[in-house]
Amino acid sequence: MDPSSEEVRWSGMIDKPNLEVEIAGIKLKNPVMTASGTFGYGEEFSPFIDLDKLGAMVLKGITLKPKMGNPPPRVIETPSGMLNSIGLQNVGVEMLIKEKLPYLQKFNTPVIINISGDTIEEYIELARRLGEVSKEMGVAGLEVNISCPNVKKGGMVWGTDAKATYKIINSIRKATSLPLIAKLTPNVTDIKTIAQAAEEAGADALSLINTLVGMAIDIDSRKPKLANISGGLSGPAVKPVALWLVWQVFQTVNIPVIGIGGIIKVEDALEFIIAGARVIEVGTANFVNTRVTIEIIEGIEKYLTENNIKDVSELVGSMKI
Repeated sequence: MDPSSEEVRWSGMIDKPNLEVEIAGIKLKNPVMTASGTFGYGEEFSPFIDLDKLGAMVLKGITLKPKMGNPPPRVIETPSGMLNSIGLQNVGVEMLIKEKLPYLQKFNTPVIINISGDTIEEYIELARRLGEVSKEMGVAGLEVNISCPNVKKGGMVWGTDAKATYKIINSIRKATSLPLIAKLTPNVTDIKTIAQAAEEAGADALSLINTLVGMAIDIDSRKPKLANISGGLSGPAVKPVALWLVWQVFQTVNIPVIGIGGIIKVEDALEFIIAGARVIEVGTANFVNTRVTIEIIEGIEKYLTENNIKDVSELVGSMKI
């Protein structure tokens, strides 16, 4: 046999590695999820990718009532990233249930709903309502947004104080049996104390990071480029920060960590997994490459095969110091 043949080259490698993972009691085909606010309600991306190939879909953040969001301009490009101040524009929970979720029932991919509110009561009501329809509509879990920097009420206020984090997560925990994922903000002095508070309050997993607060100025008009003045910075620019915070939190809590922040290629995803993320979410990259999630899934499988790793879980937290 020709030594350069494909059979010989791959002979010492495993046939097919296991990509399946479990997060917060939710079984995923692979560790690649979509990040809230960058994937719409799923239907928008179905012409471009097979939604059945994703690990899970985290839908656009939902509130109790529909929201118009912030005035434009509310999205601008920055070096290696973007600033957004959308302000949680969404259709509201009832329209989500009636018009958005039915379409996703044809797919065998877990659907996770990102929820936001101005008050604890709103979060509780959202959790209760989604819990009521979870089996009928295929709601696999909730990602609790306590980290959005672009709203005047609620949002990041809940996630910058450990006591507030505990109070809201614990209140939601008491209102639902659905898996709870607390989404954390990087805009804090010590993310470890926030992570511990969320874990103690009953969160089943933690996702991080949400966007960093930033701004940009038009030097000709001397005015902010965003109507809201500040916005959330995302994209490759935030990856080193996100990676550092994921690693810190992984060493601090006993519940699974979901890594988010600047993931645009398979190498980025692998860094997060090695740092301690059991799964990852792809966000801003969806805007520039609609197939990025599929490419990352295929890339992870290739990496595992080439390195003779049988299960993706073997990589989680495997960083050598």
